[in-house]
Amino acid sequence: MRAAPGAIERVSIDPNTLEVNFKTIGEKNWQLGSRSASAIGICGSGIIDLVAELFRNKIILQSGRFSEGIPSPRLRISDQGREFVVVWKDETSIGKDITITQQDIRNVQLAKGALYTGAKLMMKKLGVEKLDKVILAGAFGTYISTEAAMILGMFPDCDLRNVYAVGNAAGDGARIALLNREKRAEADEIAQKVEYVELTIEKDFQKEFIDALSFPHAKDPFPHLKGLLKE
Repeated sequence: MRAAPGAIERVSIDPNTLEVNFKTIGEKNWQLGSRSASAIGICGSGIIDLVAELFRNKIILQSGRFSEGIPSPRLRISDQGREFVVVWKDETSIGKDITITQQDIRNVQLAKGALYTGAKLMMKKLGVEKLDKVILAGAFGTYISTEAAMILGMFPDCDLRNVYAVGNAAGDGARIALLNREKRAEADEIAQKVEYVELTIEKDFQKEFIDALSFPHAKDPFPHLKGLLKE
């Protein structure tokens, strides 16, 4: 769901009990097994947190598939296949369980794989082997956990201290251009130098995309995740 009151925006999973602790928009405190919880769904930042926590706790594998043999009632098989119960129905305000399914995780993989592939192909074109920093723009980039995003492999490895959000960069840029003629001229000059890259026709796109579907990646190293993930 969209980021509205009642949407789960933050998630953590206890590595020992696999109990889910979550925070909803509109609530100051995190909620664990609360009968008065106001959860009605999960928004984007909550999905990023949740899938990262599932992978961190080996509930899902690098391939994105659910692990088998985990003794938890939260992991079950429904009409839609395997799923994980994020919030039990008694803890919601909608009277039914809030779950994440195998297809939901697959959709996250497709989206993050496309992001990673775009970054990787542009790095290759520019001869860049590693990133010095990552700037996340837009409202979504402002609210997601940078650590969770890198655990999923939404962008290539980078020192997390150099990954930061700038909010509505497009809106800020438009205001700057309206208020400053020199900046407007500078923006026009930069625009003339921009090269458009059609990713889907790049010869390495398919291979890079398939590798980028894995968490965080099938082959590329992520040294800055050391200590954040179990061996």
